[in-house]
Amino acid sequence: MNNYKLTIQYDGTNYAGWQIQLNEKTIQQTITDSIKILLKEEVNLIGSGRTDAGVHALGQVANFKTEKEIDINKFNRSLNAILPPDIAIRKIEEADVNFHSRFSAAKRSYIYLISSFKSPFYKKYSLEQFGNPNIDKLNEHSSIFLGKHDFTSFCRKNDEIENKDCIIHNAHWKKTKGITIFFIEANRFLHGMVRTIVGTLLYSTKENYDKNFIRNILELKDRESAGEAVAAKGLFLFKVKYQ
Repeated sequence: MNNYKLTIQYDGTNYAGWQIQLNEKTIQQTITDSIKILLKEEVNLIGSGRTDAGVHALGQVANFKTEKEIDINKFNRSLNAILPPDIAIRKIEEADVNFHSRFSAAKRSYIYLISSFKSPFYKKYSLEQFGNPNIDKLNEHSSIFLGKHDFTSFCRKNDEIENKDCIIHNAHWKKTKGITIFFIEANRFLHGMVRTIVGTLLYSTKENYDKNFIRNILELKDRESAGEAVAAKGLFLFKVKYQ
């Protein structure tokens, strides 16, 4: 059995997210259907994690297994030729037969973009928020998330996952040429978690709360206590790291 690892980029604007859904256009389904055309067989394409509707990826990782031996370079070119312009396979490589894109992942990171000026190029991929965000304050508040916490307050109410503990390894903000970038890295993320974190941090600094505001929301374990989630269009799955 051969196991192939794919590194994928996509513009999630016109998709209902990564995961296959009934009567919905998804990234996973689109790639799976394209692989089927080339291999003439059904494959189980496993992603490192689910991105929600409208969320993009710079470094999504997926894998599938097949009995067939693939000419990797030729297959990569052929797959990209079939896929629509908003999905690209950046790399295909052979993986250990036990490699699992989701369960083998050690860390995942996301970035969120905020533009402080009107631009036809950034409009589709960032939150337009005019003004100058207080980067020092945002970083101070973000530090509360570091370490292991229960993120019930920052995920969707209908999230059926019982264990909502996540370990945040890094969370920081920086600004460059009018674009504010939030970077966060963790062992895993819950549905809607990053967008809710961003929205809550922006609200807390705008209202000039101290960082205990964030700490209290974590302790309450109540989604109603956190801020509104920001728009999906500014969120990118940045990288998946494996041990």
